[in-house]
Amino acid sequence: MSIIKQYHPEIQSFLDYLQFEKRYSINTVEAYRNDLEQFFVFLVDSYESPEISNIKPTFIRTWLVDLIGENITAKTINRKASSLKSFFKYQMKMGKLEASPMVTVHTPKINKRLPEFVLEEDLQSLFNHVEFPDDWKGKTERLVLLLFYSTGMRLTELITIKERDVDYSKSQIKVLGKGNKERIMPISTELLDSLKEYVSNKLTTIDGIDNLFTNSNGKPLQQRSVYTFVHQYLSVITTIKKKSPHILRHSFATHLMNNGASLNAVKELLGHASLASTQVYTHNTIDKLKDIFKKAHPKA
Repeated sequence: MSIIKQYHPEIQSFLDYLQFEKRYSINTVEAYRNDLEQFFVFLVDSYESPEISNIKPTFIRTWLVDLIGENITAKTINRKASSLKSFFKYQMKMGKLEASPMVTVHTPKINKRLPEFVLEEDLQSLFNHVEFPDDWKGKTERLVLLLFYSTGMRLTELITIKERDVDYSKSQIKVLGKGNKERIMPISTELLDSLKEYVSNKLTTIDGIDNLFTNSNGKPLQQRSVYTFVHQYLSVITTIKKKSPHILRHSFATHLMNNGASLNAVKELLGHASLASTQVYTHNTIDKLKDIFKKAHPKA
């Protein structure tokens, strides 16, 4: 029997709230579930499973210290602490608590690192010089890579796009982002033509489903397979450590900012809830800074 059913049904109530009222994605709800189960297993082992109202800040601090001792990263620990904050806030909302035990709990500081990205010229090489197989697999993989870089959409957003989400008359595409929030993104005429040709070929060669992208068997693309071929192709044109679909999202945002796009515009295109998430992209490449310096400083 799970820790949720055995000791704290309040957890399931909270997870249902996230899924059905907040409309969080299945992956996000599962992350909350894992964090909360881990914490309450710790409470069972260390404090004989106290009632929600008897959970003290000391218990939480001890758990966080244990996580640090297990070499869990500060980012992961902060996420787990955030899960607890949301959980206790919900308990207050439901009248189960008068105050949250998280009020006096401090989480470790995160060293902010600039997001990695692929250089513009390297991505131009990918689409202009790298050869993709002239079959359904090759056409799909090239188009997926191009759509990632052209829109900055997330992996889960891309693999769930339906054919009807592409509006050819308005040159735009609709995606379903975090929290089931829809957003509309513009796409270039060149990309639009490629999508139109892709869908046309799919209708004649594959027993289609309504997903925009399919593998050669006519089935929806899976996250793992997309991650694999993105890593494969990025390895051809860049030496950066991370080579994932999310790096193409970083590249999209960074290149927009470096070419004069406003922070608000990038925020809307990425589907961020606040500017704070977008501000990491206000950095410039060293080459960009050198160029600005040469043009602006009299002694350059």
